[in-house]
Amino acid sequence: MVTRFEVYLVNLDAEVSNDPKNTRPAAVISPDEMNRHLSTVLIAPISSTEMLYPTRISIDFLGASRALILDQIRPVDKSRLVKKVGDIDPEDRRLIVEKLREMFAE
Repeated sequence: MVTRFEVYLVNLDAEVSNDPKNTRPAAVISPDEMNRHLSTVLIAPISSTEMLYPTRISIDFLGASRALILDQIRPVDKSRLVKKVGDIDPEDRRLIVEKLREMFAE
């Protein structure tokens, strides 16, 4: 099962194929209850460049500083998840949840 805060290479091509050309790392941010029951997940892309925007979270991933882009959240079908490449660490998870609460609860 796909779980929250896992990071996948995601096929963002217009049509899913066996030879994806437009793959990007993204973190699953949808709650596990949704992930268990739906064929889609909510993802937030991960950028290799950090920009200081209020909706971007600086994270350490694969030994480098990166940005989780919460202003580009989108649903994708699970068939677009090409390969799991890691997990978001616990401290960054806390920051992500805080920012999502701030974005959607106020």
